[in-house]
Amino acid sequence: MKPMLTAALAVAGVVAVFAGVMPAKADTYPSRTVTIIVPYPAGGPTDQTAREIANFLSKKLGQSFIVENVTGGSTIVATNRLAKATPDGYTLMLHNLQITANVTLFSDLPFNTTKDIVPIMLVNRNPLILVGRPGLAPNNLKDLIALMKKQRLREALPGFGTTGHLTSALFAQEAKVKIDFIPYRGAAPAMNDLLGDHVDLFVGTPTSIVSFVKTGKLKAYGVTAKHGTPLLPKVPSMVDVLGPKFEISYWQAMFAPAGTPAPVMKKLNAALQQAVTDPDVVKHWAVQGFTAFPKSQRTQAAAEAFMKSEIARWGKVIRDNNIHVNQ
Repeated sequence: MKPMLTAALAVAGVVAVFAGVMPAKADTYPSRTVTIIVPYPAGGPTDQTAREIANFLSKKLGQSFIVENVTGGSTIVATNRLAKATPDGYTLMLHNLQITANVTLFSDLPFNTTKDIVPIMLVNRNPLILVGRPGLAPNNLKDLIALMKKQRLREALPGFGTTGHLTSALFAQEAKVKIDFIPYRGAAPAMNDLLGDHVDLFVGTPTSIVSFVKTGKLKAYGVTAKHGTPLLPKVPSMVDVLGPKFEISYWQAMFAPAGTPAPVMKKLNAALQQAVTDPDVVKHWAVQGFTAFPKSQRTQAAAEAFMKSEIARWGKVIRDNNIHVNQ
């Protein structure tokens, strides 16, 4: 019995040592450079948000936070890299609604979104705006829907299976109209064809749209926010015409690999809480139409619940509209 007791005590001692070491390591986090993966090219809204947050966290936590753009595969390449990364807090990712849509869009993802990846915090959100070429006759959403019941219009998509596509599919479903979707390689070429009168409609974020609406180069029909957007105060909410399903946000959140130590997650969440309320960050986001999530939704638990609801929400839209994407 004595050898067994000695072995048991030895194991207990090892456990105790590690139990004492882990909090100490968490307390010293970060002790080296942290990488924030962005699944899009440099310059876009997700990249800009990531760089603003990286700059804040670098100052706040005393170590460099750098942004690395990892593109390809409808953001799957970047997400897979995060899922396979060491869960130590030194590899993070800023992603958006697309990560929840991909769960249903792709049947053979190389990772399990709900098991291999965990959200640290919901960061920010902005509404989407439905716009058309200025030559379209309707001047409001109800008249546009009436026209679309008589004839099929052509809508430019920033890509198949993107936020714009899924929102537009939901629009067609709720308005009971048919749309000819024309996919492009990104928002820029889609917008160029819209401005050139080659297509009729487009759904996008305020960043890429507001200036064209203000100068009369595009006609805005509705905003996917219950109270519209201060950037275009005269443009009505689509919720008023199509109901609560059309309260839709282009949201962004920070993620980590599953298994990242709870103290590290807590420390990152606390720092992100401060980042999204920093006056300089808030001011810059306001120009783009972004706002931080309410404080009650900035916990890790709230982010996890939100993720589950978005996976269910967009999964239904994808299935109802028979949307499939081949990798």
